[in-house]
Amino acid sequence: MKLVEPILGWQDEMAAIRRDLHAHPELAYQENRTSDIVAQQLESWGVEVHRGLGVTGVVGVIRGKSDNGRSIGLRADMDALPMQELNTFEHTSTYPGKMHACGHDGHTAMLLAAARYLAHHRDFDGVAYMIFQPAEEGQVGARRMIEDGLFTRFPMDAVFGMHNWPGLPAGKFGVCVGPIMASSNYFTVRITGKGAHAAMPHLGVDPIMAAANLTQALQSIVTRNRNPYDPAVLSITQIHAGSADNVIPDTAELRGTVRTFTEETLDLIEQRIRELVHSVSTGYGCTAEFVFDRKYPPTVNHPKETAFSVQVLKDLVGPDNVNDAVQPAMTGEDFALMLKERPGCYLWIGNGQGDHRLPGHGEGPCTLHNASYDFNDELIPIGASYWVQLALRWLNPANFV
Repeated sequence: MKLVEPILGWQDEMAAIRRDLHAHPELAYQENRTSDIVAQQLESWGVEVHRGLGVTGVVGVIRGKSDNGRSIGLRADMDALPMQELNTFEHTSTYPGKMHACGHDGHTAMLLAAARYLAHHRDFDGVAYMIFQPAEEGQVGARRMIEDGLFTRFPMDAVFGMHNWPGLPAGKFGVCVGPIMASSNYFTVRITGKGAHAAMPHLGVDPIMAAANLTQALQSIVTRNRNPYDPAVLSITQIHAGSADNVIPDTAELRGTVRTFTEETLDLIEQRIRELVHSVSTGYGCTAEFVFDRKYPPTVNHPKETAFSVQVLKDLVGPDNVNDAVQPAMTGEDFALMLKERPGCYLWIGNGQGDHRLPGHGEGPCTLHNASYDFNDELIPIGASYWVQLALRWLNPANFV
């Protein structure tokens, strides 16, 4: 690997920052301590800092020795998840019910290390924007930053993102052109019937029967209405009804998620859910309310920017460590909203199998959104070196450390 030498020397220091962030996780739009640390570190390195985009977001502006009209945005997310950590090592969460179980602490540390290098070595042209985003975990922080002027106040030619990926060996990268992650959408169906004694069902209208049949019918959308070559997932994840063994309830509620790689397929699935909700409910004598919440669109990588990223990666870690046709995932990511505003590329950096975890980790696997997860600090110089090389080469192809 051709890692950036000064960043290697900062590894312990940046890992300490990462572990401090891990020990003090903050949820969406509450990342006050985290954004304070980010801003203080950036300012200590002479970086121009802007705060308040998306409530708690931070943007660092690093200007090169001259302005050649080129600019680049590099993004890291900062928020944690509302879950209880099972790890007991020294840097485990000190906040009950909050945990960095997705590695955003590591993403922040990698981008900080890159910002430190770029701030200290401004022998490049153009402008690099360091985007520290809040509220990625389902709360659409990317949209809030965009609405607050991210791309108008900081006019960047392209924007790039990166996420750690458990199971992919540390030091390896995965990326692909087109969709790399799916749209993320949620729905709620509330079916209303007429309650009755369970021994006299003929006197009521049973919403549970409608809910049970609707659960089965909804799967026909994926198997019979969708093009088999266009991946999609429809999952019923919650069913709530009733409060007593001998009572037919008035209402039943279903909740679930839909994931697609294209918005056209998403349109089809939403429409078919709506039709089945009302037809099945009516068929059982019930009425129904349907709410469909489109959280994130598909994360779609642009061809030119992806090819650029792949070449930087291959030069950095070697072709054997770069899978440029990785299998996409059906998980969602709000960086997708930034890619709808600017061209760019989103990729995965391997987090390993969990062998890096210190004694005291939980019994669960080291996977994302798992209470036994921990970010692999060995990735900090690798990810930061990628950010640096990407920025230098984008801003001035002659500058390649």
